[in-house]
Amino acid sequence: MRDAAALILLYPDHRGEAHVVLQVRPSGDHIHAGQVALPGGKREPEDHFPEGTALREAAEEVGLDATAAGVTTMGVLETVDVRVSGFWMVPVLAVAERTPTFVADPIETAAVLTVPVRHFLPDAPVEIVDEERDGWALRYGAYPVAGYRVWGATGRVLAQLGAVLGPEPA
Repeated sequence: MRDAAALILLYPDHRGEAHVVLQVRPSGDHIHAGQVALPGGKREPEDHFPEGTALREAAEEVGLDATAAGVTTMGVLETVDVRVSGFWMVPVLAVAERTPTFVADPIETAAVLTVPVRHFLPDAPVEIVDEERDGWALRYGAYPVAGYRVWGATGRVLAQLGAVLGPEPA
């Protein structure tokens, strides 16, 4: 297992509503093709891990200019075992003072999604999906967002975020 980091960037839209940036991975033969993901990737030797890895990957994949957006890292959520790709992924939580401008890298990102955080709060709808992938029958929960399904490691991380931000249990 290798180290990786992903960026959970919270930022305001023009109305002040909190959003998070996600990316759609390009189609093709790689393991996460066509899936929705947080910007992120593997640790490089020169990275200040995990914050430096998460910010570097977000700059590469979705064109985040952390300085222009006034990004501050706040800490990390629980590490996620992404066994299918061989990574221990550390989710880095950050906030931006200003709405960032995103520019997708066409090699790593098919589309950039700017999604209201409310889609991941505890009362958000979750779709139960039954499908076959690579010869395996799967059943999983997914957040329906903008015509996509957010599931797997990204769904787990955003569920953690929702639990942190959502109302306390009664």
